[in-house]
Amino acid sequence: MAKPAIRFVCAECGATHSKWSGRCDSCGAWNTISEEAPLSAGPGKKSLGAARGRTVPLGDLATEDAPPPRMISGMAELDRVLGDGLVEASAVMVGGDPGIGKSTLLLQAAASFARAGSKAIYISGEEATSQVRMRARRLGLADAPVKLGAETNLRNILTTLEAEAPEVAILDSIQTLWSDTVDSAPGSVSQVRACCHELTTFAKRSGTSVILVGHVTKEGQIAGPRVVEHMVDTVLYFEGERGHQFRILRAVKNRFGAADEIGVFEMTGGGLAEVGNPSALFLSGRDAPAPGAVVFAGIEGTRPVLCEVQALVAPSALANARRTVVGWDSSRLSMILAVLEARCGIPFIGLDVYLNIAGGLRISEPAADLAVAAALLSAREDVALPPDMAIFGEISLSGALRPVGQTENRLKEAAKLGFTKALAPAGSKTGTTAGLSVQQMPDLATVVGDMFGAG
Repeated sequence: MAKPAIRFVCAECGATHSKWSGRCDSCGAWNTISEEAPLSAGPGKKSLGAARGRTVPLGDLATEDAPPPRMISGMAELDRVLGDGLVEASAVMVGGDPGIGKSTLLLQAAASFARAGSKAIYISGEEATSQVRMRARRLGLADAPVKLGAETNLRNILTTLEAEAPEVAILDSIQTLWSDTVDSAPGSVSQVRACCHELTTFAKRSGTSVILVGHVTKEGQIAGPRVVEHMVDTVLYFEGERGHQFRILRAVKNRFGAADEIGVFEMTGGGLAEVGNPSALFLSGRDAPAPGAVVFAGIEGTRPVLCEVQALVAPSALANARRTVVGWDSSRLSMILAVLEARCGIPFIGLDVYLNIAGGLRISEPAADLAVAAALLSAREDVALPPDMAIFGEISLSGALRPVGQTENRLKEAAKLGFTKALAPAGSKTGTTAGLSVQQMPDLATVVGDMFGAG
């Protein structure tokens, strides 16, 4: 019988190569190609009947299944992001920058689960148990009934989890674990993929909910093969700027809840404190009306969040003017500047443009286009907009304003915080919000003419 050919597969894009190389020709990633054992050709026709597997049980789409049981941690913001609690037998990956507070968050989560009656185990591969206990004392968690361990050998960890049978197991971090069945160093593509597969399989087989910590690359993605994010049920990112006390826990994938849901925390000396009303917190430091400051009414998952968009426009001393963005997409800013110049006749040539989302929040939805354009115009014309006005809307390349989703929820949140005016695209379903006057605009040129007397 012919020997099956050896193949090499890229862990990032899945491209197959006939030989190993340091760089994948398909996606351009480095050090992601590894040897993969080929599938067997299968039994011959003579032995096919004896080698058949079991029949897979099939059902129809009308079959009603009971909702998966969930464990409530008691941390309202964490439960919200997970989808009203942690699903049993699920695998969760939590990523974030070094030092952002991932270990603090999960140690507090382990203590909350344990105090709520769930058996929780916290295994650290980066710190000794004495270091974890020191952090627990600082956070006031020393009395929490959490089982603690320090280990990096995957075989020992799985043996311990099978013997203890916890309901929640937290492993910090996946990059430090190693399996003795894989011939490579801890943190390598092969090790991360193998360890994640074994832990996810254990979670499904035993009913234990496994939470894994993953480091991120300089691009902000979880380090290791991309297939790791496909293996787990939920992927959470812990975001924030070290200069700000606010931290955002964002769900980018969730098989049991809404994606793009966020939980807001505040970093204090005693650990992470939950923020029940993020809009009030993000707007708490507003001063008197100033040019370039605009309030954007956004939606993060299912939650309306109001935040301040800050812009500064100043003459540039450089041949190529600066375009600096914090908390928003820089390519989206370039598009807004191009629309303002091409459709409204307002140039930004020779002007430095700085854009910032206050509070360390990161915004990705197109509904922020109109708020950004208003902030840029306010800064350029040195005209302060009314402090009690909330703005939202998407801008097309033609300069038209397009309605966005969940308009009524945005307006209700603005009215709840004391705003009396709102600027929205024409055709938006505003409903009836008491005490709030909504001004609908058809295009960006009309906004420029009515609010700034130009265009």
